[in-house]
Amino acid sequence: MQVDAKKTTLKGNEALALAREVDEIYATKGQKVIYVDLRKNTPDTAQLLKLLLGPSGNLRAPTLRKDRTLIVGFDAATYNKLLGV
Repeated sequence: MQVDAKKTTLKGNEALALAREVDEIYATKGQKVIYVDLRKNTPDTAQLLKLLLGPSGNLRAPTLRKDRTLIVGFDAATYNKLLGV
């Protein structure tokens, strides 16, 4: 499924619901890639929202879901590792 973020925005609760459907999150913040294994470590809601939402309060773009992995933000090395791009 593909959603155009310009037409459909995901806010806090919707982003959290998306995070609950995955086992791991890779979130790019600036130059850093933050990895969270939700099977071993569940961050509190505020921390999770900081990873998922941008300054507008919407889910950060680009966001991709591959199987049980959520990739938030763009990092070429992460995309190559996880998607083989």
